Amino acid sequence: MRGRSEGPGSLFSYVPLEKRIPLDHPLRAIRQLCDEVLGRLDGRFEALYSGMGRPSIPPEMLLRATLLQAFFSVRSERQLMEQIDYNLLFRWFVGLPLDAPAWHATVFTHNRDRLLEADVAREFLGELMGLKRVSKLLSSEHFSVDGTLIDAWASMKSFRPKDGSGDPPGPRRNGERNFRKEKRSNQTHASTTDPDARLYRKADGHPSRLCFMGHVLMENRNGLAVDATLTHATGKAEREATLVMLDRRQGKHRITLGADKAYDVMDFVGDLRQRQVTPHIAIQGTVSSAGTVRKTAIDGRTTRHAGYVISQRIRKRIEEIFGWVKKPGGLAKTKLRGQPRVEAVFTFAVIAYNLVRIPKLLKGQIA
Repeated sequence: MRGRSEGPGSLFSYVPLEKRIPLDHPLRAIRQLCDEVLGRLDGRFEALYSGMGRPSIPPEMLLRATLLQAFFSVRSERQLMEQIDYNLLFRWFVGLPLDAPAWHATVFTHNRDRLLEADVAREFLGELMGLKRVSKLLSSEHFSVDGTLIDAWASMKSFRPKDGSGDPPGPRRNGERNFRKEKRSNQTHASTTDPDARLYRKADGHPSRLCFMGHVLMENRNGLAVDATLTHATGKAEREATLVMLDRRQGKHRITLGADKAYDVMDFVGDLRQRQVTPHIAIQGTVSSAGTVRKTAIDGRTTRHAGYVISQRIRKRIEEIFGWVKKPGGLAKTKLRGQPRVEAVFTFAVIAYNLVRIPKLLKGQIA
């Protein structure tokens, strides 16, 4: 018998939102991990907010919504609010009641940015990796590190002399500006759109572009990120950020650190050895135009061990983190300005990557 449409349907629904989500949905395990971490951060949230005034959007909802934006590659806060308004899965994950209206995109952005500027992202990552069942997945002895470029939300036309000289772009919406043969550097020029962005070229033959540099410290057992930070894009940024992340780790026992040949610098290797870190770094081996091979800081004391070869093989898994952060996470080009906010969003994209993988690893551990 053919079914008949009965118009707009019932005015009320008596099915709880919890019942709408399948019991085996992947977001259920992720939501459980998030709730554990947010419970640990409750005291931190109390210290951030005043006891007077009008209640803001709950910080737990703000952070869950930020993770959703990375999970589902939602490209703007306006689209995110639209999804939360009519998508029952999004509404359930955020914790928004079925009858409550979604927030205005501008209100959500202002509340979230104020929260992310308080180093909550790094604390969230630390609490997540510190959960007892999660810490069992991590290696405490073998790590890898690397950096990647994150394009800034600024055009090359905005990179103008700091003294105010130079021709401005032409009129109209996308006016042209001729900077051919103009010598530009970070010492003399700055972006008028995002002064924190730096002009940087990855290698010979690559174009210079305005960007930041994101860094990740990865443990080698399951390839999870245990720390992340974002800095200005400079030639020394990768090595300086590595030392900062190593100093933040708990425990001072000896570890190994895998890295590519950009880290093969004498002073940096010396800093690692002072921190009880064995440098499993790829040998530079660059040959100059005169035929001279660049001197390496890595010698047979390190390369003779089988662990060096293993570290060099496993360290490449860190590119999986960067690939996820830039594509599904939407950070190939950031849509925020200012290093603190870009760093917070980068860290949350790294957290989202971990949250996607951790439930699968925990399930395999139980099996």
